[in-house]
Amino acid sequence: MNKYIIEIKNLSFSYDKEKVLENINVGIKKEDFFAIIGPNGGGKSTFLKLLLGILKPNSGEIKVFGKNVEENFLKFGYVPQDTGTNKNFPIKAIDVVLQGRLGLSKKFWGFSKEDLQICKNALEKVGVLEFQNKKIAELSGGQRQRVFIARALATNADILVLDEPTASIDSKGQISLYGTLKELNKDKCIITVSHDVNVILGFANKVAYINKTLYLHDSPATNKAKILQDIGSLDTHICPIELMVNENMCLHSHTKGKKDA
Repeated sequence: MNKYIIEIKNLSFSYDKEKVLENINVGIKKEDFFAIIGPNGGGKSTFLKLLLGILKPNSGEIKVFGKNVEENFLKFGYVPQDTGTNKNFPIKAIDVVLQGRLGLSKKFWGFSKEDLQICKNALEKVGVLEFQNKKIAELSGGQRQRVFIARALATNADILVLDEPTASIDSKGQISLYGTLKELNKDKCIITVSHDVNVILGFANKVAYINKTLYLHDSPATNKAKILQDIGSLDTHICPIELMVNENMCLHSHTKGKKDA
């Protein structure tokens, strides 16, 4: 049995003539908390869109549980960075989560008691069940984000994909939310794009640095020694993971064997 639930081989993508991603090869396991970091314009959002089947690669392939993305897109529960919801729209938290049951409900019209229970369970898992009858506008940024994660959970997806889930949340809220995701990671694969490098490294076990191509690292939280061993010559890839693990490494790029005067 294949150990990877997602396999990406020789993946490349261009917008018109501009190459955004080139020769991406990576495998993701069910137990992974897989963080994606990298510079703006490096291809992180494009990578997610390819993973979710929104875009099609120019070359290469993506397999999800051994099948093409189009055949297994329901395996993903997606939480976008911009939820697209008007915060002033008079919709309750529970109604937002019920959106995750659209197309899945066994009831011909509306939602069943089973759907409602699934959604309440999802809200409870992310710690906001008490706000189920609150309007979205009445919730804090962190509480709203938990509601949208609950919506993704309500789809019964095996893989949660989140794009900048803590973009509008303070540092305390970031740690709390990532702690919740780590708990969900016990039975679901978590894939998240993040700029909160200092925070995410305490929770992820794999970190992918994307800047046109992909460099995969074990998280410092799981294997600092291996990262230091993998750091080769300074004229190759240097990313925040390496800089944070090795306090003696500077922010400059050097030719191998040379240092700044």
